Amino acid sequence: MTDSTVYPRFSKNLLLEAIEDTPVILIHGSRQCGKTTLAIEFGQQYGYHYLSFDDDIQREAAQSDPVGFVQHLPELTILDEVQRVPDLFTAIKISVDRNRKPGRFILTGSANVLLLPKLADSLAGRMEIIRLRPLAHVELADQPPQFLQQLFAADFSPAASQYPRLGERLANLITSGGYPAALARTSEKRRSNWYRNYITTLVQRDVRDLARIQKLEVLPRLLTLAAGQTARLFNAADMASPFSISRPTIREYLTLLEQVFLIELLAPWHSNRLSRLIKTPKLHLADTGFSCALLGITRKALWQDRALLGQLLETYIYQELRKHAGWHEQSLNFYHFRNKDGVEVDIVIEQGSQIAGVEVKAAATVTAGDFKGLKKLKDATSGAFAGGVVFYDGESIVPFGDKLFAVPISLLTPAPMSKG
Repeated sequence: MTDSTVYPRFSKNLLLEAIEDTPVILIHGSRQCGKTTLAIEFGQQYGYHYLSFDDDIQREAAQSDPVGFVQHLPELTILDEVQRVPDLFTAIKISVDRNRKPGRFILTGSANVLLLPKLADSLAGRMEIIRLRPLAHVELADQPPQFLQQLFAADFSPAASQYPRLGERLANLITSGGYPAALARTSEKRRSNWYRNYITTLVQRDVRDLARIQKLEVLPRLLTLAAGQTARLFNAADMASPFSISRPTIREYLTLLEQVFLIELLAPWHSNRLSRLIKTPKLHLADTGFSCALLGITRKALWQDRALLGQLLETYIYQELRKHAGWHEQSLNFYHFRNKDGVEVDIVIEQGSQIAGVEVKAAATVTAGDFKGLKKLKDATSGAFAGGVVFYDGESIVPFGDKLFAVPISLLTPAPMSKG
């Protein structure tokens, strides 16, 4: 594959909307997910001046006099990796309060300011936040994201033609991940090397910027352990056991990994109509490509390890849906559902008062029993239930009752759009 600039970033439309009415736009997400490329391409088109705080001189100047630094910036400015100069947020607030012209500042950040409340609060009401994730399959294919609209409309009419079964290509999708620089590498070995180097560099630089921790070498090992636990219920004791570190300290380290967008905790869904619900969050890594690199597993080995394939496929589809949600017209909230009898739904999505559910299977067949959790969710939500699907590696959309469908995974991973 070639450079990431050949791929459309659907979040560009969000940026176009935001500069029309908001003084500050923050594009945040993990390092190397494409934030700088998007900002620079956008800035070149609309006349923005670009500065990066990975540049030691620029960072030193901003740290020594944040207010003066901002006062001397051009009216339209991109500030890249702004989390490296946290005092700049207050200086930007002062400048914006004097001149609230929309679109003045485009910021990029590799740390989640929503988990750093003082930074987020300083620009409350003045800043739009756009979360950029690694490339989605629909961006790679240059196909419009339609699945979430179909899900909430329960609009899965059986297609006239069958969908392709992915087979071993499932393992290839999972091990490739979505980082542009990794996808630009043609061999699996080179991609894996990129992901491992990426983790090492990020931990040594960005995590060190965020916090002074004594045992920095623990973080890559902790992340590898988390990769093996992806799509499972979070258990701090299991995470702490291989290390001579307390559970509270492990939680602090995991919070740091959340701040740099490497892991996510998916909250449990709850309802007054259901009892005996599990209230533990589920752990997901941010990208299956670096998960596989951390675990040292190739696509062939992954295809043969059906249990791990199922785990990583769930995380892959969860992350794909999170990417789609960023472009969805309405705000969405994501959860998982499980009760103490083991009945579960992998992904629960709220859209206003509507509820939808998604189950994930790596198998090529589906049975009525695979809808047990979705039926439980449907009964508990009554008229609020919009639709439920079981993703499987089959070829056909198959109805399994009112608003319930078996849906091929290849519906979510369409072939590239023909350029002819």
